[in-house]
Amino acid sequence: MAAGGAAAYLDLRGQIGVSDVSGLVRGGPTPSADPDDPFTGRSLNILVMGTDLRGGENTEIAGEGDGGMRSDTTMLVHVSGDRSRIEVVSIPRDSLVDIPSCELPDGSESGDRYGMFNSAFTIGGGATEDLTYAAACTISTVQTLTNVPVTNHMVVKMDGVVDVVDALGGVRMCLPEPLVQDPDYGRFELPAGEQTLDGRQAIGFLRARHGTGLGLDQGSDLTRITRQQAFVDALVRQVLAQNVVTDSPRLYRTVQAVLGAISADPGLADPTALAGLAFSIRNIDPARIVFTELPVVAAPSDANRVVWTQEADAIWARIAADEAPPGTPEPSAGSSSGAPSASSPGSSPGSSPGSSSGSSPGEGGTTPSRTPDPSSSPSLLPGVCVD
Repeated sequence: MAAGGAAAYLDLRGQIGVSDVSGLVRGGPTPSADPDDPFTGRSLNILVMGTDLRGGENTEIAGEGDGGMRSDTTMLVHVSGDRSRIEVVSIPRDSLVDIPSCELPDGSESGDRYGMFNSAFTIGGGATEDLTYAAACTISTVQTLTNVPVTNHMVVKMDGVVDVVDALGGVRMCLPEPLVQDPDYGRFELPAGEQTLDGRQAIGFLRARHGTGLGLDQGSDLTRITRQQAFVDALVRQVLAQNVVTDSPRLYRTVQAVLGAISADPGLADPTALAGLAFSIRNIDPARIVFTELPVVAAPSDANRVVWTQEADAIWARIAADEAPPGTPEPSAGSSSGAPSASSPGSSPGSSPGSSSGSSPGEGGTTPSRTPDPSSSPSLLPGVCVD
């Protein structure tokens, strides 16, 4: 038994890409060290970066691309210290921000600059497209802009998402209208109604930006963020509802897929640490998984780009202080030690407590000024299926 466990551990450990950014990240407060257990009793701010890096399976999935490695999606995932709630904030890649000077793989520095948020990933990676330096520059940018300490990070490749979704048996979603991607960006479509997306379909759903249905006609990164959050919401709820974490064989398959999909910091690049974190949130109430939009307005210098409003400061300050978003329900009875609550099986990022979409300031989040105008945003949003 012990030998089998050790073999499984080594098998998993050998699949992980370790991305140690120590000494490369700048900005933000210095977190206190906990040499005994860096997770237990401490809030976590995990920066998840999805990359469109081409090569191998990624090229087959998304084509050759136009050169360069970019961060396709960036989410800050806050896990509360008491493990009773999770808040996810997506950072629009088209945000114009101040990017601090970053150390590059060749030993030089990039210098401060102003540009699109996702360019920090490209800048840091340098000519060699080094994922560790790319992650470090993105983390430095986030910490400098928000003063939120990024405790952990992971970089997820497109082919990795395919493996994770397939390991879960697909992700069940309900689409209120068909989604058809513009053929110029690759043929991809999904009909309306209940769908169980496999890995390849999930990638198409997450990456689609131009076409018709579910906001694709707007060609906006902001509407794509809404779809991505809906997908993550459905995936997390499915993992909790199916008790994946307490089903050892299935947990092994899922962790195996996750570890093979990511490049992570040493704290997360450990099967026992990742499994331990998953186990600690196994009983979280789905109603306390909150997706928050970052308040933005059109950039004065470019109508196709956005800038954060001052209201974003309150979001970052709240996360740094490990405080719940306004409107987050209190934990359900038994949710901290019993089975997950099914208090809101039909909620989605467009309606969950604390989500900014459709809410007013002080009533579950901040309502961002959007580009395009909110009045033109899709009224039909994908979400969790209601049984």
